[in-house]
Amino acid sequence: MTSRAAGTRYARALFDVARKEGNIDQAGRDLAAFAQMVAGHDLLPRVLSNPAIPASRKRAVIEDLIARAGSLAPVVGKLLMLLAERDRLVLLPDIAAAYQNRLMEHANVVRAEVVTAIGLTGDRMAALQQGLAQATGRQVQLEGRVDPSIIGGAITRIGSTVYDGSVTRQLEKMKEALTAAAS
Repeated sequence: MTSRAAGTRYARALFDVARKEGNIDQAGRDLAAFAQMVAGHDLLPRVLSNPAIPASRKRAVIEDLIARAGSLAPVVGKLLMLLAERDRLVLLPDIAAAYQNRLMEHANVVRAEVVTAIGLTGDRMAALQQGLAQATGRQVQLEGRVDPSIIGGAITRIGSTVYDGSVTRQLEKMKEALTAAAS
């Protein structure tokens, strides 16, 4: 099983327990903050993912970090201790990412990215976001990126679906059509 798949399973379990306890948002914030704290440290991620360090020592480190973190949701603390006991702390970034995806799915929010040759104004981004929300029936969290190599038009990615309306792609289609016609 890949670390991403294992992380997704842990995240799903955490989400289900947090939902029963009525604190899915708090659990998400705490998990993200803890994962960010670990990732932001130079040595900590290497120590927690090193198989040569016994799980009992990693557990002690996690207990200390939880105590220093202060008001961590109990369900998140239990998950972190479980990961330490099973020597699965290497999954923490994958679990945090999968939990955020699950949280967005629960809130009926989808992430989208639009790539354009030039930057879009705030009004155009808002109009595009509204159009995508109507098309998907979900709230859209839109990120913009500039890539001059597409020449013009836009490439929009919503989840795993890509809508390529770039001039570059249209030129490629014309080239393919002309090559096929000439054969």
